[in-house]
Amino acid sequence: MRAISSTSFAVFGAGLIAIGYGIARFAFGLFVPPIREELALSTSVIGLIGSLPLISFVLATLIAPAAANRLGARLAAIVSGLFGILGLALISQASNALMLGSGVFACGICTGLMMPALTTGMQAMVKRSLHARVSSVMNAGTSVGIIVAVPTVLFMADAWRLAYVSFTVLAALGVVATWFFLPSISPVTPANAAPPPPLNALPWSRLLRLTLFASLMGFVSSAYWIFAPDLVITLGGLSASTTGWLWFAVGLAGLGGAFVADLADRNNPPITQALMLMMLSASLLLLAASPSQPLLAIFSALIFGLAYMSLTGLYLMTGIRLLPGRLSVGPVLPFLAVSLGQATGSPAIGALINAFDYATTFSVIAVLGIVIALLSPLFPGHIYQENDDELDEQTGLQAAYDHQLRDEAGEPLEDPFQDSEEEGAITKPSRH
Repeated sequence: MRAISSTSFAVFGAGLIAIGYGIARFAFGLFVPPIREELALSTSVIGLIGSLPLISFVLATLIAPAAANRLGARLAAIVSGLFGILGLALISQASNALMLGSGVFACGICTGLMMPALTTGMQAMVKRSLHARVSSVMNAGTSVGIIVAVPTVLFMADAWRLAYVSFTVLAALGVVATWFFLPSISPVTPANAAPPPPLNALPWSRLLRLTLFASLMGFVSSAYWIFAPDLVITLGGLSASTTGWLWFAVGLAGLGGAFVADLADRNNPPITQALMLMMLSASLLLLAASPSQPLLAIFSALIFGLAYMSLTGLYLMTGIRLLPGRLSVGPVLPFLAVSLGQATGSPAIGALINAFDYATTFSVIAVLGIVIALLSPLFPGHIYQENDDELDEQTGLQAAYDHQLRDEAGEPLEDPFQDSEEEGAITKPSRH
């Protein structure tokens, strides 16, 4: 396998994330209206099905770090892609709720395995001074995948099966490319790295508050991810192709999420979380109040995309900061919490819509989001070090990664790749 540059790794990883997250996971909401109509499914059933990929995501994520370390980046990513192919193919041929649910469940496994596989490769192949940049590019793949899915809705609004066949082919191409371009590699912890803090020394109170906030945000956001397209069609009478522009706006605005999250970590994380949660709630209220106005609906999607991606980025950085020396757990914990919230929110919101209506349900969920925002002073902010004057130099995603590995004196461990070219080839320390 040829050596691979950090730039190539970042771009290729973003492509795989686009397939695993943007298409296999988040594109489902786009096709809920035609799927629900053709298969004669109620909103309650759709809500239950919408929770399945989130449940499987959680289950897959629990074993993903160990699996990635054991199999190596290439094989772990291939296994992820194979589950994506299976899930997308099942959805394309679904004739009932059971087959549809099996497909979205498999897609959730794909999503849960993909990022840990790529993170494993990044730890081994990319020097730490570039981890934030590479991670940000890969995370942007979610938004890119959502945007890529939009043309299928615009031109195949009434042909969702054909759209999922095209997604299946795209996932298969991703697996083939993974075999050729992604090395089978596992990270090696430097011998001079200090062991991570013992479990009894972890900031459990902060970790619990992070988990609760991330779960509650996931609960609130599930209303938009699963039911927003169906709302504008059912309640607003808009065409199916209009939902494509909703997701385009979500993906486009989501690209700015990493930038906002980095600024949040540099300034005041609790206040930023409160603002983003208020924006998330505003997007729900705006969509429920004006579902028949395309421009306002798209504006609500822009607000939602920026708020959601900013919040997930903020939770990612917080998780890494609170769990130094445990890079296989720090990024995973907040995403697990968000997915658990979405997994419980999807069926609950579907049942509320079935019992009441879209406008009432979205309004209630928006109020819940506002209440959570008011509790944001409890969100875990910075852990101040002895020299608070250096705080400005210790914020942001790169600072979080820099402080993952430390020496016995507690200082960031020297990067063994420090003298290599920033964009040059990086040799791999181990191979399977």
